[in-house]
Amino acid sequence: MRTFYSFTVILGLSFFVFSFSKFESTNTTYTKTSNNTIVYHNDSDDVNEISNDFFKRYSDLKKYKSDVMSLYKNRTLGTIWFDENEISEFGSALYEKAKKTNDLVIPYQKEIDQLFSSSSDKSTLSQTDADMLLSSLYVVYAKKSNSDKKKLSYNDMLKDFLNYSTLEEQETTVAATNEKVEFDQYYKLQDALKKYKRLEKSSKYKPIVPAESPYKELRPDAVSSTIAQVRTRLYLLGDLKTDSKSDVYDRELMDAVMKYKVRNGFKPNYILAEEHINEMNIPLEDKVATLKLNMERCRAIAAQIAASDEYVLVNVPSYEMIYVKNGKVQLTSPVFVGAPLTKTTIFNGEIDRIVFSPYWTVPQSIVQNELKSKIAADPNYLAEKNMEMVNGQVRQKPGPDNSLGLVKFMFPNPDDIYMHDTPSKTLFDFEKRTFSHGCINVKMAKELAVAMLKDYPEWTKEKIDKAMEGKVESSFKLSKKVPIYITYFTSLVNENGEIGFFQDVYENDKQITETAVVAQ
Repeated sequence: MRTFYSFTVILGLSFFVFSFSKFESTNTTYTKTSNNTIVYHNDSDDVNEISNDFFKRYSDLKKYKSDVMSLYKNRTLGTIWFDENEISEFGSALYEKAKKTNDLVIPYQKEIDQLFSSSSDKSTLSQTDADMLLSSLYVVYAKKSNSDKKKLSYNDMLKDFLNYSTLEEQETTVAATNEKVEFDQYYKLQDALKKYKRLEKSSKYKPIVPAESPYKELRPDAVSSTIAQVRTRLYLLGDLKTDSKSDVYDRELMDAVMKYKVRNGFKPNYILAEEHINEMNIPLEDKVATLKLNMERCRAIAAQIAASDEYVLVNVPSYEMIYVKNGKVQLTSPVFVGAPLTKTTIFNGEIDRIVFSPYWTVPQSIVQNELKSKIAADPNYLAEKNMEMVNGQVRQKPGPDNSLGLVKFMFPNPDDIYMHDTPSKTLFDFEKRTFSHGCINVKMAKELAVAMLKDYPEWTKEKIDKAMEGKVESSFKLSKKVPIYITYFTSLVNENGEIGFFQDVYENDKQITETAVVAQ
């Protein structure tokens, strides 16, 4: 999500937040050391020496001077965004997220870009100037991401950056600030967190030890001590109402296994494979950490969700799209997303157009890496694939076999990501659905188009059917843009109140956890 803080940035900044003091009105001297970094001292008459020099040379930032310098008050650690003489990973994360935030104008972008350039055109800025430019970028980014607030409060902002270590701290902070998170998923996850913290204290929650090694898949009617352990586990998790202690894989356990699999995004069948046992054996402390992390993600997106009476939410880890209108889910559909090497970008946007029977202009990277050799080997390749060359670009004509299917949903963004139909419906049968070059493939794309066009009387079902015949491309511009949130929630609570934990497909959670450990 490009318009709210990446949790990587949040956790990274928390490393620095602990060295910030409350923003009191004290006098401060700013001096440079031999390696050109800044050291700060209290009780001086010359509080503005370095700041005046910086903001004189970077005059477009003068309006942010007070906010920028408040970050440095009472600091004794020198720069904020550098680790020794290199920009820290947190500075890099801030830069990447700021670049991909919609409509964010980066001040002195040329100078900031050079800080991260891998070419010979490296920046010659002093560390002081570089650090203050990044702090200015942080202020601009923070103001943009918190545009719903009348005034930016750094005390409140920094509280949001902290990964609270206990549920009690979290509840205390929310109560103390009278904060209400306008995204009910936050409170559903909070309830799940309470449950899992209770389970942590339960002596009944023990690792499942398979009866056989190597592990053999368990199917209905199997008899095994592993079955009895799974039964107890699903009882503790709430998928079973009672625990009979039976070691027979009976009808009762089949229903519980199906419930467990569906809520956790596994393929809906009765097979108990080793991966399912491994998931059940993930330590509860890890589950608790996952719930906390996703509560923070909810806090980050809450303001945007609350302001949207209609929106599309695509959650990458659960491979699912939901369409919400007037507070009610109108449609849920499976999706498949970008492969690890061509990840789907996590950001917010606005759907402004629906395109029926679309052409697909093949990206040059695909042409170079995948099609060029095939075209050279077979002169008829383009014709056989219903493709053509137009102005030096390869495009696929409309039709049922078009890679974009029969409809696509456009939302302008720098990564050229969009949602679309697909002729490859069998791919939705897979459990792990990371197949695309970054775009979002929707199984129920036609149903989504019908649902989104209900407020447009001219778009009857018959007109939509005709537009999706795959003969001629047609585009309809929505009079009211529909927000879309491409998210990365690895735990969510469904409408039935059931908690789901999903695969960390892009290892975002893993990176955050490792960053948090380093920060401690």
